[in-house]
Amino acid sequence: MGIKLGCIADDFTGATDLANNLVQAGMRVLQAMGVPPGPLSADVDAVVIALKSRTVPSAEAVEDSLAALRWLQEQGAGQIYFKYCSTFDSTKDGNIGPVTEALMDALDTDFTVATPAFPENKRTVFKGYLFVGDVLLHESGMQNHPLTPMTDPNLVRVMQSQCRRKVGLIDYSHVQQGPAAVRQRIADLRRAGVGIAIVDALTNHDLASIGSAFKDMPLLTAGSGLAIGLPQNFGISPGSQAAVLPAPGGARAVVSGSCSVMTNAQVAAFIKSGRPAFAVDPARVAAGEDVANGILSQALPLLDGGPVLVYSTADPGSVKAVQEKLGAAQAGAMIEHVIAAIARGLVEGGVGQLIVAGGETSGACVQALGISQMQIGAQIDPGVPWCHAHTDIPGNQGIHIALKSGNFGGEDFFEKAFAASAL
Repeated sequence: MGIKLGCIADDFTGATDLANNLVQAGMRVLQAMGVPPGPLSADVDAVVIALKSRTVPSAEAVEDSLAALRWLQEQGAGQIYFKYCSTFDSTKDGNIGPVTEALMDALDTDFTVATPAFPENKRTVFKGYLFVGDVLLHESGMQNHPLTPMTDPNLVRVMQSQCRRKVGLIDYSHVQQGPAAVRQRIADLRRAGVGIAIVDALTNHDLASIGSAFKDMPLLTAGSGLAIGLPQNFGISPGSQAAVLPAPGGARAVVSGSCSVMTNAQVAAFIKSGRPAFAVDPARVAAGEDVANGILSQALPLLDGGPVLVYSTADPGSVKAVQEKLGAAQAGAMIEHVIAAIARGLVEGGVGQLIVAGGETSGACVQALGISQMQIGAQIDPGVPWCHAHTDIPGNQGIHIALKSGNFGGEDFFEKAFAASAL
């Protein structure tokens, strides 16, 4: 019997976020880093394939996503879920729209839905507009994102600009009436020639309701929030057994490459606590200095005294200055490479509990550590669980790792995460 749900995520933290919600709802989940080279070996309900496709050229994102789809189909996946960020991170050219339509074509389906809503993390959609907390998306700080600046909160308009199919809306007047009303709205939209519909959601109850309405759809596209409402469709109920991990051990560290508002606050809180923190200076990296080994030489001797932090987090003005000098893509890749090298060095030096902040940074660090699969454990904060993974480092028996999307977690997230791992 094949897996019940096959998921394709466009970045590594987003994949973990999705897997976390499925585990919370009772599903046994395997997260794979990239398309696995062979058939599924574990007995699980869902597989989440983590890609690094959010900011690559759209043709490459489509190719990678279709490769993931083919593997999931070979494992007998009953439904496909394309996961993107709860702030709908995308450029004017994609990649959410192009990937969605490519998956629709491959699955031969004429209709799907799109909703990044995740109320637990204060992402809600109303009348097609995406809110982050109490403000619209383009007022949330996301307008300053260095790679995917979000300047339009109207998701129908954003999605339509990326798609050849007509984009419509299932608004709250239908959602609040329950699954039957949502199904009727879908039927009406289909008759009107709509191929993709943005869906409003304000609460977890809304997600459970629309999840039920989408039971028979071949393809769903969403943030991680919709996962809350899907396991029920397969007769699965919440339980703690799916989240059990091996006992943690080793030293503790944080590496952060996110420039989000919340990660800035989390880094500031860590530094204020007086714990050791080391900044990656982009100018020194650009000048050809061996920044990674320089930081490791200072950080490794301090690991026995508690967690250390390595960060490139910066305010939007500083980020812009570096981008103007080096170019956005080159600056981002350069910093990711250094932080990933530091992450590997920390694990080689005895770190067994590692927090990585930032989606692109998480992808680079996971690849540098040679992690191919992760077991999903208990939630730290909404959307962020501890996971257990094996690395390709000789003699390493596995590490606990948390991959945190930039804006997830409270200001005390780093302290809270290590406290949770000690329980």
